Amino acid sequence: MRADKLLRVVDNLSFTLKKGEAYGLIGPNGAGKTTTVKMIVGLTSPDSGTISIFNQSNTSLEVRQRIGFMPENPAFYAYLSAQEFLWFVARLFHIEKHEAKARISKILKSVGLDQAADRAIRGYSKGMKQRLGLAQALVNQPDILILDEPLDGLDPLGRSDIKDYLLEMKKSGTTILLSSHILSDVEEICDRIGIIHRGTLIEEGAIDVVIPKGMNLEEYFVKTIKSRK
Repeated sequence: MRADKLLRVVDNLSFTLKKGEAYGLIGPNGAGKTTTVKMIVGLTSPDSGTISIFNQSNTSLEVRQRIGFMPENPAFYAYLSAQEFLWFVARLFHIEKHEAKARISKILKSVGLDQAADRAIRGYSKGMKQRLGLAQALVNQPDILILDEPLDGLDPLGRSDIKDYLLEMKKSGTTILLSSHILSDVEEICDRIGIIHRGTLIEEGAIDVVIPKGMNLEEYFVKTIKSRK
């Protein structure tokens, strides 16, 4: 039987994040964004090339302890409460009990789940699960926060709250890699963008430099992708 032709999802992709910046990785469906994110956090491996974070291999334990990651579809133990789940995450990072208690309380309030902290996750709405997905990525106080579609499913108030929180984190020195289809949010949060199309980085730069005057990011993105078809 003839084997199916292999699909090259990411092709010779290279970009660098600067300390304390927010970088938006954007592209159409199937462009390779989620695969790229999964390679960065070590959930899958590239066929060739290297990924370096803090001048170390991305798979080293020391690096992983300094990363916060929210996947596109976060999964939880449905019968735990949000507070119990975050305690579980804190134990994975070997965070001392008194420190974990303070962090969890602060994070739940920051993401707007403090009033639902003791409710079972199985009763959460999609937006509440998105908030919890962000919360678990913050437990270890990461130096770099990697977010795949973090604002998906949030209502306008929720999006505003989370955007404000991410802007505060950036201001405090946290480096953020954000992959999102909500380009107005990317434009508001990020300092630089990289546009990926068919697995290749086709455009990169500071938002205020790349986007022509009188055009927003969504308009520029659509124009750029259509020009490649």
